[in-house]
Amino acid sequence: MRNIRKHDPNSNTGRSRSEGRKNTRKNPGDSRSGAAERHEKGKKFRREQEGAGTARRAEGDPAEIRENENRIEGRNAVLEAFRSGRTVDKIYVQADLHDGPISTILREAKKAGSVINYVDKERLDQMSETGVHQGVIAAVASYEYSTVEAILKKAEEKGEKPFLFLLDGIEDPHNLGAIIRTANLAGAHGVIITKHRAVGLTATVAKASAGAINYTPVAKVTNLGNVIDELKEKGLWFVCADMGGTRFFDLDMKGPIGIVIGNEGEGVSRLIREKCDFTASIPMKGDIDSLNASVAAGVFAFEVVRQRG
Repeated sequence: MRNIRKHDPNSNTGRSRSEGRKNTRKNPGDSRSGAAERHEKGKKFRREQEGAGTARRAEGDPAEIRENENRIEGRNAVLEAFRSGRTVDKIYVQADLHDGPISTILREAKKAGSVINYVDKERLDQMSETGVHQGVIAAVASYEYSTVEAILKKAEEKGEKPFLFLLDGIEDPHNLGAIIRTANLAGAHGVIITKHRAVGLTATVAKASAGAINYTPVAKVTNLGNVIDELKEKGLWFVCADMGGTRFFDLDMKGPIGIVIGNEGEGVSRLIREKCDFTASIPMKGDIDSLNASVAAGVFAFEVVRQRG
C-alpha cells in the first residue's frame, strides 16, 4: 500500500488544500481487487444487519416513536411547541388534510426547518398513544442542539486543536448515543449530524450516551458538504472512514481534525467522501470487512487520543 502524504498538523502555512485532496483521493490503496468480494459481502451484511431496521425507524416506525417518548400529538399542542421555541425535529402530517390549522402548522414547520413527512391516517393511528392526534404528530428533540460555531469555540477556550465527529446519515439512535459517549471520553469537542435521513437527539440517544449528551455538544446541519468546506477554511482536515482507504494508523491525526463516519448501511456518501482530505480504513482479519458505525468511530477516536498523547 502506497504511503499517504503526511501533513504538518501544527501549521497551515504554504499548504495546498486542493493538492492535499487530490493526492488523498488517489490513495485508497494500490490494489482493491483482492478485497472486492469481501467488500461486497461486508456491505451486504452491514445493510442487512443494521440498515434495514434503522431506515424504517428513521421514517417514523411506531415502535421507535413510543420508545423515545418525545412526541407531541394534536394540532394545538404541536402549534404551541413551535411557538414556544421548542426544537421539533420532524412532523408527521395526515396527507389528505389541508385545512387552516394544518396549513399553519406546516408554515411553522418550514420556518423552523423541521422535516415534514406526509403519511396516511392509518400510519398516524399506529404512531399515536392518545388516539386523538388530529392529523399531526411531532417528534421533539429531547435535548437542545448546539451550533458548529459553539463547538469550535469550545476547542478554542480549551486551547486545543479542534477534534470533531461528522456523521453522514446515522439512523440508529443507539449508534448515535454510543458515538456521543465515545466522543466525550476521547476528548472530542463536538458531533455534527445531518437533518435528513438521520436520527435526532431522542430519549433513546440520550440513554445510549450514558449521560455524555449533557457534556458533548451536538450540532445539526442541513448540508454536511457545505460545513466541511467551511471548516476547511478554518484549517481543519477531514478523514473519511472507508473500507478502501489507507490504514488509519498511517495517518497523522494530531492536527485540527474531523472524523467522518457514514450511514450504517451505505457508509459515507460519494459526495462527502470526495470532499474529505483522506480516506482511512481499519485493518481487519475476519470474513467480513465492516464494523458497527459506533465501534468504528471508537477505533478512530482513540487513535487520535494516542497520537495527541
